[in-house]
Amino acid sequence: MLYFDGILIDIPTVKTMASCCDGNCAAEALREKQRGTLIKVLVINALMFVVIVIAAWYGKSTALLSDSLDNLGDAITYGLSLFAVSRSSGTKARVALFKGGLILAASLAVVAQIVHRLMVPVLPSYEIMSIFSMAGLAANGLCLYLLWRHRDEDINMSSVFECSRNDIASNLSVVIAAAGVWLFDNLWPDIIVASLLALLLLISSVRVIRGALIELRQP
Repeated sequence: MLYFDGILIDIPTVKTMASCCDGNCAAEALREKQRGTLIKVLVINALMFVVIVIAAWYGKSTALLSDSLDNLGDAITYGLSLFAVSRSSGTKARVALFKGGLILAASLAVVAQIVHRLMVPVLPSYEIMSIFSMAGLAANGLCLYLLWRHRDEDINMSSVFECSRNDIASNLSVVIAAAGVWLFDNLWPDIIVASLLALLLLISSVRVIRGALIELRQP
C-alpha cells in the first residue's frame, strides 16, 4: 500500500484492475476483427448467391444450383455469426447448432432438385457452369483467406470456416461437372457431382451439429 496526498492506494489492486482492463480490451479488439471479417464475407456470399442462382436457372444445372444454395446458406450463417460474436459461448453454440440445421436443409434441397432433374432430364450448359463456378471459386477463395486467421478462435468462427471450406470443394466440383457435361454431352456428370455435393453438405452439417452439442454440454 502507498499513501499519496492523504489517499491510501493499494498497488496490487491497481495492477489487477489494469490487467482486467487489458484483458477486456483484447477481447473487444478480437470481436471487432471478427465482426469486420464477417461483414465482408457476408456481402460477398449474398452477391454470389444472386449471381449464381440466376446462372443455374438459365444454364439448367443442378450442381450450379447446389452451389448457389451453399452461398445463400453461408450468407445466412455469416449473419447469424455476426449476431453471435459478442454473445456467450452458450449462445454461440446454439447459433452453430442452427447453422448445422441450415446446412442439412441445403443438402435436402439439392437432393430434391436431383430427383426432379432425373424425372425431367435436361442437358445443362457447360459454358455457364464453367464461367460461374470459376467466379464462385475466386469469391470463396477470398472468403477462406479472410476467415483463415479466425478458424480456431471459438465455435462460432470455426463453424463459419467450415462453411467457407465447403464452398471451395463445391466450386471445384462444379468445374469438374462442367468438364464432364462437355466431354460426354450428357447430364449425368452434373447429377453425380450434385449428389456428391449433397453428401458433403450432409457430412458437414453432422460435424457442425456435433461440435455445437459438445459445446452446449460443457458447464
